This record gives sequence, C-alpha cells and structure tokens, in this order.
Amino acid sequence: MKKILFPLLLTISQILWAQSDCGSALPACGNSQISYTPTGPGQILEDLGGCLSSDEHYSVWYTFTAATAGTLTFEIVPNGNADYDWAVYGPNKPCGNLGAPIRCSYDAPPSNNGLYNTGLSLTAANLTDPAGGTGYCRYLDVLPGQTYYLVVDNFSQNANGFVLTWGGTAILSNPFNQQLQPNPFIAPGPNQDGEVVICTNPAQFDFSTLTDGIINGNPNFHVSYHLSNNDALTGNNPIIGMVNVNTAATYIYAIYFTDPNNPNNGVLSKCKQFGTITFDQRAITTMDAVLTECSSNDVGVASYDLTTANVNNDPAVVKKYYASMAELNAGIEIANPFLYTSAEGEVFVKATSPFGCTSIAKITLKFHPLAIKNDQTMKMCHLENLPSNGIFNLTQANVTGTAGIVKKYYPSPTDAVNETNEILNPTAYNAPNGVVFVKLITNQGCYNIAKITLEVTPPDPSPILKDQVICTEKTTTLDAGPGYLEYLWSTGETTPSISNVGVGDYWVKLTKDGCETLQKVKILPVDVPSITNVEIGNGTLAVTVYGGKAPYKYSLDNITWQDSNVFTAVPRGVTKIYVKDESNCEPIITEVTVPNIINLITPNDDGVNDVVDYSALSMKDDLTFTVFDRYGSVLHQANKNNNYQWDGKLGGRKLSTGTYWYVITWKEKDANKTPIKFSGWIMVKNRD
Repeated sequence: MKKILFPLLLTISQILWAQSDCGSALPACGNSQISYTPTGPGQILEDLGGCLSSDEHYSVWYTFTAATAGTLTFEIVPNGNADYDWAVYGPNKPCGNLGAPIRCSYDAPPSNNGLYNTGLSLTAANLTDPAGGTGYCRYLDVLPGQTYYLVVDNFSQNANGFVLTWGGTAILSNPFNQQLQPNPFIAPGPNQDGEVVICTNPAQFDFSTLTDGIINGNPNFHVSYHLSNNDALTGNNPIIGMVNVNTAATYIYAIYFTDPNNPNNGVLSKCKQFGTITFDQRAITTMDAVLTECSSNDVGVASYDLTTANVNNDPAVVKKYYASMAELNAGIEIANPFLYTSAEGEVFVKATSPFGCTSIAKITLKFHPLAIKNDQTMKMCHLENLPSNGIFNLTQANVTGTAGIVKKYYPSPTDAVNETNEILNPTAYNAPNGVVFVKLITNQGCYNIAKITLEVTPPDPSPILKDQVICTEKTTTLDAGPGYLEYLWSTGETTPSISNVGVGDYWVKLTKDGCETLQKVKILPVDVPSITNVEIGNGTLAVTVYGGKAPYKYSLDNITWQDSNVFTAVPRGVTKIYVKDESNCEPIITEVTVPNIINLITPNDDGVNDVVDYSALSMKDDLTFTVFDRYGSVLHQANKNNNYQWDGKLGGRKLSTGTYWYVITWKEKDANKTPIKFSGWIMVKNRD
C-alpha cells in the first residue's frame, strides 16, 4: 500500500535547528499546527519593539501570508513550565523595517491547565496584552496576499517547546493544497515507506531518479535531497548527481513549490514537506550449478532444462539464460531454456530480483557416464533342421563391462532407439547370419547401443562320403574321411569309416569346432533287371527283360551263359531262366513250365486224341487258352468251365479238317508274376 506524504509543514521543526532571524523566518504553510523548541536567539538580535522591548532569548521567527480574507487567531501552548512572549508585524513590512508590532503579548498568566497559554483570540479586545493581562490579544482581520511576521520568544530560556495552533476564518497561503497539489506525494521505495533498495553497500546512487515518483505528477513541485535536517530546511548543500550512499545513514528530502506566476513568492517557495530516505541492501546472491544429462548413444549432445539449475531459490527472482558471457553482455538470450541442446560446456544465468539487483552464475553442463560398449561377434552351430539358422543366447555376449546395466535387445538401431520390436527371447534367439543391437541403459536412464554380429557355422559334411550302389547280396565300406574330432554312425560305431554294411539308409554325426553335422548316406541296391515276358515256342524260349543295365546275359543252368535271349531245344516241363546285367550281381531267376505240344486231334469220339487238353496248366495264374482260325477269328476260349480243353468244334458243330492257331498265356507264380505266352498250331482232322 502506498504511503502518502501528508503536509508536514513545520511540525518537523521541533527536531531541526532553524535560523531565528526575520530574514530567515520559517514559513507557516497553511493552517497546519506548528511545534517547535527554540534553543537560542538568531544571528541578529532584532529590535522587537512594542511590548517586547527586551532582547531575544530562545526565539524563532515565522512568516505567513493570507490566502483568503477573514479573521485569524492562534494559540501558543507551552510544552511545560515556560513563559512565551510573542509579537506580530505587518502587513507587508520588510525585515529590517518592521516597525512596531501590531499585536504583542508578554507576561501571560497561568491558564486553567497551569501553563502560560497565550495568543490571538476572537474575544480579546486589546492589541497588546500588558503585564498581568490575560495573555491574549485581539484577532487579526487579514486580506488575501497580506504577509506578516511572527516572533515567538521563550523568556524562560528552558528546554520546553511549544505548540502553535491556528484559528479563525482566514486560510493561510500553502502550496500543499488540492488546487496546487492534485495528487498525493508518494514516499520512495518498493513499499513507499522511504526505504530504497540498493544492491551493494555502499552503492552509487542518483537521488534524482526518485523525484518523479515522489512528486507523482504534481506540477511545479520539486524535490531536493540533503544530508542533514538543517540543509533540508534551508535548501543548502543539495545532493546532486551520482553519490555514494550506505545503509547506516538517513537522508532527508524536501518537497517545495515554485509559483510559475510569481517565482519570487517567498512564502510558497519556502513551504516544504520533508521525508526521510534510508537504504536497504537487498543484494541477490547466486551460486554456480552443475546440470548433468544423458548424451545417449554417445551422440555428443544432451537436452538440458536450464531452469532446474539451483542458482537461486527465490521464486520472485527472474532468471535469463545465455550461451556465453559475450551473449549475456549483448543481451542475446537462449530462446528455450527448458529444452536446451548442447555439448558439455558452460552457460550463464543472470538473476534479477524484484528490486532490480542482479547476479550472474555459471551453469556447467555435463554428461552422465554411459555404459562402456563392446561390440561382439557370436558364433553358433547351425540347426539340424534349418542349417541357415542357429540358436543364440544373446545374454552371453560380453557387450559391456559396466555394472548395473539393463540390457534390451533389438533387431535394428532404430528399434533400439525407439524401443520397438524388442527381442523378447534373447536367451534362445533363432536367427541366421546377421546383427542385433543391445541397448545398454544406466541407472540414470542414459543408454548406449552395442552391436552383436551373429555368425552361423554351416554344416561341414564329409566331401568323400557319397551314396553307393551295390548288389543286394554284397556289402561295402562307408568312409567319412579324416578332419573331424568325433564320429558317430547310426550303427553305433565311432570310427571314421565303417565296413561290411549292406543296402540301407545310414547317417553319421561329424563333430568339428564344437559343431555337429548330421550327414545322411544311402547304400542303394543295383537296379536289377526283371523278366517281363517269356514266349514259349516249339522247343524254344524267348525271354524279354526290362531294367538293369544292358548288355544282359542269359542262362538255363546258371553256369553256361549266352548273349541271346532265345533258347532252343528246350525240353518239356519245368525249367529255370537266369538273367543278369552288366553289374554281374546275382542273377534273377524265373521258373517256367514248358507244356507238351499237341499238334493233331481227331475229334471222332473214339477216345483217342479227341481233344486238346491243357488242364495241366490250370494251377497257373490268369491262364487263357484261345483258338483262332487263319483269319484271326476266335473259335474257342478255354477256361475252367471247360477244363481248359478244346474238342475241335465250334458251338458243338464240327469244324472242317484244317490247321488252326492257338495262344496260351499265364503268369508264373514267382515274385514278378512273369507273364508266359505259348503259341502254336494244331491240325484238326475229322473222320467220318
């Protein structure tokens, strides 16, 4: 709340020493009460005249001017046992030629309060109050512009002062009125109490910077500043310009008025209001600070909130931040101190208090230590069912030697920075050759990113172990060759090679450099030939062979071999056919039956050669017996219903004598169901 200066007028004079001469008379500014304690006579012993014919004792002189017409009274009340005399001169008489006083009183009797009260009264009749009178004289009738002088003298010459109170209807001239002073004066200082803040003690200060605030827009008023009360009253030794001030001293300021229409108007210009100024040191203190943030991934910069640096904890202090002292001096602020990106270094903060005091602190920008990263390479054996991949335990990679680090695993650097697509099974990571990235997070939340290179050891099969083809009845050797630490065959053997193995599927586990390669190998049987058809002729066998590898060899006794597939002079009955190919493996064997050949029947029912009978072949599979004429027309189809016989008839009708053709087919009861074809001719001779 602002403290308004009310008109002090001369009430402050009770503590001031003032001249007690007419020429230096104090102005009575308006009708305000006056309090004063004279301590002696002035420099000039005035000729008081009238009822005050004696010299001055403890005296003080005042001058006052009427602003309005009317009656004027005053009453002087001593502060104690003191005998005050007084005299009024004028109107408009100059010092040095005042003449006799127009009102005068001395030797006032005690009043009801026991004090020697005296003054001008509306009820008193005398212009001069004689000894033993009432102490009061008749009031003054004053007119505007009339100036008077009043001397008050303590005849008792003691330390008791007085209080003078004006009365009547007249108003005395006073610049401190609403007409000349429309606004209240405001005491200086942040609390408008006269206490001004300085930032150092002592400090350099220019008092004139306070003037506009004190005057508060009142025209024609001025302020002077002084080191003493006397100087403030007289206007002597004003403080001008930049001077040293300190908190121990009290400084006086005086507010006075200059009449623009009459600059020499002594009464108005001599009326003053006074105030005191003291100084309070409010120096602001700051302390240097350190901010430490994360330069994650070793990028060389970090983001700092400069406002968190504890350089001053007063919330009323305004802080501004600068990248260097040069920019501070140039007033170039950091635009966004809440998010300042910088390498390690220094910035500066200027702190300003509400009183304008400033202090500069340094903020040192540092990085939290990052986890030491060690890029690693991990080698892992291939998977048996997916040779391009391996199972990696990423947590075993020694990517840092820094303790207390949280590790997270990602497939790419971008994922590591953004924490997306985290590898959630780092202890069993199924992957081919490639890289993964490890985010190394410290307790402060800073991170570094290490790289793990993944290498899958591929299968290393034996270059000499190959599939083989052998005769079914034979064995062979499987050899994986040297160069492996361990061997384990499907047979249970642990040697580089195994012998006497026959046709079949085998595997061997080959261990080298800590990895195991499963290699499969086959021993295949030779593609042996098969007899697909046998045609039986008149004493001949024609063998048709498929498969295997030509040239073929043929035999009927497994001793004598021929290149031709046709055998001659084959006896009737059961015989074996042997065939082998170029591999010279055990021959394949087919057993065939060479039936008796019937070339003539005489179907005359005499019981001799009446039918062609091949019922002896009925045990064969898929047996057929078909008779054709010379044009290829089927004449007879033998089957089990007719016991595989033909009586030379067609539908019960005898055929004419002639030659007919027949074909007999069946399948042998061997593993290959070898088809057999036996063809020939038969003479049918009918006898009447």
